[in-house]
Amino acid sequence: MSEEIVVKQTMPMRGRPEVLYRLALEPRRRAAWDSNLVSAAYSSEGQKLTQNALVDFKFVRRLLGLKFQARYGQLVASQRGGWEAVRPFGPLEKFSQHWNFKPMPGGTEVTLTVKGTVRYRWIRTQMERILHNLTISTLMDLQRQIDAPTAQLVEDMGREMAEKQKAEQKAAKAAAKAARKKK
Repeated sequence: MSEEIVVKQTMPMRGRPEVLYRLALEPRRRAAWDSNLVSAAYSSEGQKLTQNALVDFKFVRRLLGLKFQARYGQLVASQRGGWEAVRPFGPLEKFSQHWNFKPMPGGTEVTLTVKGTVRYRWIRTQMERILHNLTISTLMDLQRQIDAPTAQLVEDMGREMAEKQKAEQKAAKAAAKAARKKK
């Protein structure tokens, strides 16, 4: 009866693998930038990002608002890591996410694999669509989080250039006006 859904997406990002690793897998950091999560926190106080650490996640309402607990596994610092749901929840028997961070010139190639085993065949297409949207929006949110400081810097530089050009135009206009009056 149950059917497995596997969604795999790869996206190049301008960031170091260790920074992306922490952003993607550290629950508190993840909850801050991921629009798919309402909350994410370690199950008990004082836990760190280690093998078999338990984490509580809660999805946003458009992802059915499901709550679940996951266990970290396959963690290799700044290279890969992921988690798997401890017990079935909602229409999913099994649910897991796996991240891969491959360094490349100018950034990192990030691969996110989401696997879900659906309990009932009739809900498979809806859950497949939800998991595709989850994967793509998570990668886009991570891209925005990485690019946010750079985007602000580019915006500030653009504003400074525009002000500089305005000042130069004003000076040229004033010089032309002064030259006309002199004649």
